[in-house]
Parts: sequence; C-alpha cells; structure tokens
Amino acid sequence: MPELEFQNNRLMKVTLKQIAKQAGVDVSTVSRALTGGYGVHKATRDKVLGVAKTLNYYPNRIARGLVTGRSHTIGLLISDIRNPFFAEVARGAEDAAYNASFDMVLCNSDLESVKQMRYIRSLIEKNVDGILMNSVAGLDQQEQIELAEHGVPIVLLNRPMAPHPFSTVSADNYRGGFLAGQYLVDLGHRTIAHLTGPRTHGNLTERCKGFLAALESSRKKVTPIVIHGDHTQKGGHEMTKKLLVQRPEVTAIFAANDAVAFGVVRAILEAGLSIPDNISLVGFDNVELSGLIHPPLTTVNQPKYEMGRAAVEILLAQSNSPNGHPPEQRVFGVNLVERQSCRAL
Repeated sequence: MPELEFQNNRLMKVTLKQIAKQAGVDVSTVSRALTGGYGVHKATRDKVLGVAKTLNYYPNRIARGLVTGRSHTIGLLISDIRNPFFAEVARGAEDAAYNASFDMVLCNSDLESVKQMRYIRSLIEKNVDGILMNSVAGLDQQEQIELAEHGVPIVLLNRPMAPHPFSTVSADNYRGGFLAGQYLVDLGHRTIAHLTGPRTHGNLTERCKGFLAALESSRKKVTPIVIHGDHTQKGGHEMTKKLLVQRPEVTAIFAANDAVAFGVVRAILEAGLSIPDNISLVGFDNVELSGLIHPPLTTVNQPKYEMGRAAVEILLAQSNSPNGHPPEQRVFGVNLVERQSCRAL
C-alpha cells in the first residue's frame, strides 16, 4: 500500500505528473490513457491505469469540464422536498442520472420566483449539463428569453404543455381530476368540495377543470365547491377548517394532492368527525404514505418515479444533440386507486 501524503491535515491530490513519473511515460500519454484517447498502446494504457489505481488517483472533473464543456452534472429544482411526491420524482431522476454517470444537485425554490431564478443562474454558472424544474413558479417572458439564450437544456417537470421553448413531462392532470369527480358522483355525493392551490398553478388548474367537468356531465344535480389556498399539508388543514364552518353540508372532498389530503384528515379529526363516515376524501399523487394512514387514502395515481426518469432521459438527449433537440412533451396516464377513505351514500 502506498503511503499517502498529507499537508496541513489535508490529503494531497495525486497529479498526472506523479503518475507519469512512476509509469515512466510523459504527461500527455497519461492524459490520453486515462481518458481513452487515441495513440496509446494497450500495455502502456494498462500500466498507467494500474499506477493511477495504486496511487488512489481521482480525476478532477471540474478541470476536465473546462476542456470538454461538460460537467456531467444535472440540476433539479423543486418547490419543497418535504412533499413526498417530489421525493419520489427526485428518486426516479437521480437513478436515471446515476445510471448515465451524472451527478445531481438538488435545490428548493419554495415556489418563489426570485429564489428560483437565483438557483437557476447559480446552476448555469456551475456549468451544469441541464436543469430539471419540477412544479416551478411561473417563468415570465423575459426569464424564458434569458434561459433560452444560455443554451442550457431545460425540462419542466409536472407542468402542462404551454407556448414556451422547453420540454415538459407531466401526468394527465385533467383526466385525473375527472376520475376523482366522477368517482365521488357515482358514490352518490351531491355537495363536493375541491381544495386546491393558486388559481394560476398549471397542473392543479387542469385537475380542477377535470373535476368540474365530471360534475357538470352528471345527470344528477351536483354542487361543486372550490377553495384555493396553499397546496401543502398546512394549506389543506386551513382550507378544511374554513370549509367545515362555511359549508357544513359537504359530504366529500377532492384534495388537489396527497399533501393537502393529509391536512384534510387532521382538520376533520380535530372537528370530531370521521372519514369516511362523515366525509369521503380523495387525494391525488398516490405517494407511499397515502396507503399507510388511517383510513388508507383513495387517490389518483401518477407514475412519479417514471416521470422523473423520463425527464432525465429527455434532458440528456437534448444535451447530447450537437444540432439541437426539438422540445418534447411527454404525458403519462393516471388511474384511480380505491382504498377506504370514501363511502357510498
């Protein structure tokens, strides 16, 4: 085992010059051998690689990136990693990046446009090979122009198709909202609330449209109630408390996502009511926790892991295309997962 050198209590980095000296070749030969370059005999390459391994050599990816223009790093910008939906999407993206020998940098925007742009500019300065933006704050026209001019591939995750130059990966949110509304109507509910996020939030807006369409298509008279708030567990809790005071006749709730649904559960229990005896509840996302709470949550499933993986695949295709890659829109199907949080009237 070679003796490792330390200076100021820090491990000294092995250089190409040290490898060249021990292997008995010049530095340019070492560089070509380590990067798979041309003109290096197999015996010489094997010798160089053996010396590098013995010396515990690790390549300087930053320095190599300055030469190649590639950092083999992807940025992932999401609104809040505490939401289990984002964790599952991020896992799919990270696995796809790892399999392609890319690293991933995670940033939380908290849906703040200023914080979002600060992270984006920081990632671009770090020479990332692409950026995934999951459920981001809206990009105004000037910000879209700025990002397009940088030439860094960008894929918008969990956002509907729109007139912008970026690729998108999303679930069929309209269909999911329709399935939830239709399910509750078929169970006999006639006063149904939908607790959702901001009015201009793309995918949540599509879920709301699908929900209202399902109720309008019913032959029975159904009263929809739509309440906007924060699409978080805290927001679900606050919206439900408001709902129970203002519209106590409600018999069912469709939550815009499972995080909101978890807040609904808390508020209903605090009010001395139960699910589904007093109020039926449907969520959206089908995160792992939705099947573990009591009662297990009926929810709309979207393939979160697959969406994250697909976003990376599109991003890498764009990054590896020398002549540019046209924007791609990929939409995944959804399905209703029936559990025990709803009952027929």
